[in-house]
Amino acid sequence: MAILKPQKLNNGDVIGIISPASSPEDLSRIERGVNYLQKLGYRVEVGKNAGSKEGYLAGSDQQRLDDLHYMFKRKEIRAIFCIRGGYGSGRLLDKIDYNLIRKNPKIFVGYSDITSLQTAFYTKAGLITFAGPMVAVDFYDEVSPFTEEIFWRTITSDKKIGKLKNPRNEKFFTLCKGRGSGRLLGGNLTVLSSLIGTEFFPKMKDSILMLEDINEAPYRIDRMLNQLRLLKVFKQLNGVILGHFVDCVEMDPTKSTFSLNEVVIEYFQKQLKLPVLYNVKHGHIKDNITVPFGVQCTLNASLGTIDITESAVS
Repeated sequence: MAILKPQKLNNGDVIGIISPASSPEDLSRIERGVNYLQKLGYRVEVGKNAGSKEGYLAGSDQQRLDDLHYMFKRKEIRAIFCIRGGYGSGRLLDKIDYNLIRKNPKIFVGYSDITSLQTAFYTKAGLITFAGPMVAVDFYDEVSPFTEEIFWRTITSDKKIGKLKNPRNEKFFTLCKGRGSGRLLGGNLTVLSSLIGTEFFPKMKDSILMLEDINEAPYRIDRMLNQLRLLKVFKQLNGVILGHFVDCVEMDPTKSTFSLNEVVIEYFQKQLKLPVLYNVKHGHIKDNITVPFGVQCTLNASLGTIDITESAVS
């Protein structure tokens, strides 16, 4: 399948805002995020169902699907930003018109639960997407200058992205030395794991896998990594990048446990003979590296570098 690069975003373009998963408890966050985008010179169209609530979802499956399809259909919309993650994106995967997405490739931004949509868009339509800041999470309040700089440069420039860097030039940790190249895939570990065995889980052969997560105890991280191991995903890869695993600790002090780092070392240092980098500032954190999924990437864990060798937009 051909890999599709969306067109770069230009000042004055229209950004569509949707909520394909959960809704923020404080709906004023949406308005504040929209104001931020407008102050930068973009026009904004908010999905008509954004802000809806139905249980833990941002409206019914049909409402969220309608907003998603509308934004891809509408020619004037040049980029689609998600309001937040939470839960619910995966419920839409078998209902999405992937031909529509193939015919209208657009910048699509989100992370966390949005991983399910990004993975399906890549698998079914070949679309490059962006694990980057969300409207009611990262843009509603004081925005990290680091997050801003890398995000806007990634979606507005058709120049090669080049080497990724942590804020304040903090070094990546090398777990296993070596060098590998391939398409950069992945996202939230929990969400990615939920797609195993479905038609939406991507072919991982010769790719670079990036993972992050939040609020998962070490035994849960262990279980999901073991599932990938049993599926022989790790044997197909050319490298692994580990982002931030936020609050992935055992909350019950009476339980015996491994630490997160012990689990990571078990899977990625003791068992793998692949280049692996850890401590990459990507995930549920304020200073967040935007990661384009589907682009060519070279990982040199011996030197501690990640080089995205092309642009993510055309």
